[in-house]
Amino acid sequence: MEWLYYIMTGLLALTALLPLIPHPHWIFRVWEFGRIQAFALQVAFLLLGFLLVREKDTLFWGSQGFLFLLALNNALVLYPYTKWYRTVRKAGAQKQSESISVLSVNVYQFNDQYERLIRLVREKQPDVLLTMESNGGWDQALSVLEKDYPSFRKVPLENTYGMHFYTRLKSHRIDVHFFVSGDLPSIEAELETPDGQRFTFFGVHPAPPSPTEEETARERDGELLSIAKKARATPGPVLVVGDFNNVAWARSSILFRKTSELIDPRIGRGFVSTFHADYQWLRFPIDLFFHTPDIFVEEFCTLQHIGSDHLPLYCRFYLNTTNPVQEPAVEHLENEKLQEVDEIIEKGKEEESDRPAVAG
Repeated sequence: MEWLYYIMTGLLALTALLPLIPHPHWIFRVWEFGRIQAFALQVAFLLLGFLLVREKDTLFWGSQGFLFLLALNNALVLYPYTKWYRTVRKAGAQKQSESISVLSVNVYQFNDQYERLIRLVREKQPDVLLTMESNGGWDQALSVLEKDYPSFRKVPLENTYGMHFYTRLKSHRIDVHFFVSGDLPSIEAELETPDGQRFTFFGVHPAPPSPTEEETARERDGELLSIAKKARATPGPVLVVGDFNNVAWARSSILFRKTSELIDPRIGRGFVSTFHADYQWLRFPIDLFFHTPDIFVEEFCTLQHIGSDHLPLYCRFYLNTTNPVQEPAVEHLENEKLQEVDEIIEKGKEEESDRPAVAG
């Protein structure tokens, strides 16, 4: 069984090294997603090596040392997204608004189990509902919610990038943006809590780099960084929610976090993995949530399966604009990176897509 140990060590090394190459092609970027699973395999084969390999020669000890370094690197990358990581929390912050809840869910366009989501919405009663991949069928099914959610904006598309937004809060405006492509909508809504506190909501769903979607990450990264810049320039409390098609620890997600100057609530709280809903051991967090330091998260979790390949993401929070004790958790972009961000956005706009254009 020595061959199994050395083959797996080689594969684990390859998949760990490929993301270090700063190239946008999916073959380099896709391996960023599976760090949790890679860490588990690295530790497993580090231990199994002592059982599988009889002759403990230089090659063996070199392989073991390399596996240890790979596992250590993954542990350092993933550690901030565990409950053991100490971070700034809401201690000392008074509730300045009522609690607001958001339900964000990629419904999977080809999922026709509409009633499962309707039941979930009626059970949780979120103040804001964002759906992604919602097409004409979902548009018709979700129409039953309109009597409970008087403010809404619907962008039903058949290209797996449709989006629906509903809220029971007072809305001052709900805009649809197409930042890098005419068929990739995002939503911006200026909302007001029942006690008069305003905040801005962004809903996003860029295309992922993969063999079946976009060849590179340029479009995704350009979309996300366009929203990051807009979020940073928006006054008052801001949250950005949606299927980022990117994991929280990826370089481009960290660049988004620094550019937007928003906080990732997963840090110090846990992975809260959403995809793939059907395979627990192959699950990672790609439905993300970022917020300004004057938004304090009370609850952040996934909810029950609704027939999609994504689990719904639920968040409950309140506002405190006078005592943002989470301010030290905000990371800032280095000045030399500003030009890089603008270049990534421009490359995203230049990227061609096979999807048919949609009028904005």
